[in-house]
Amino acid sequence: MARIAGIDLPREKRIEIALTYIYGIGLRTAQKLLAESGVDANIRVKNLSEEDEKKLRDAIDGRIRVEGDLRREVSGHIKRLSDIGSYRGLRHRRGLPVRGQRTKTNSRTRKGPKKTVGNKKKVLAKK
Repeated sequence: MARIAGIDLPREKRIEIALTYIYGIGLRTAQKLLAESGVDANIRVKNLSEEDEKKLRDAIDGRIRVEGDLRREVSGHIKRLSDIGSYRGLRHRRGLPVRGQRTKTNSRTRKGPKKTVGNKKKVLAKK
């Protein structure tokens, strides 16, 4: 099993797709990494040689910020926005969409499941 950047890559997938399981590497970045390191994009992870694995590890460690470092950086940016009291920071704090999406009907991913707010009938006092 190939372990790159602290992540166990799925054995049955093509290396091009398996690299996207690493936080901070998308399909385009994976394709560029494979082209630079000279590894065939169609090879399966289980068929990856030790030499190819080392090439990929070196390419990722050398120039791309992934996993823990990237997560720490992103959370630092969000914390900074929140601390300075910007609109985006406020939206992050409240758990609402940050980039201008409508919230009347959509945004269930950010807001969570619906919380129905019903109106109760007022009970009239008997005389």
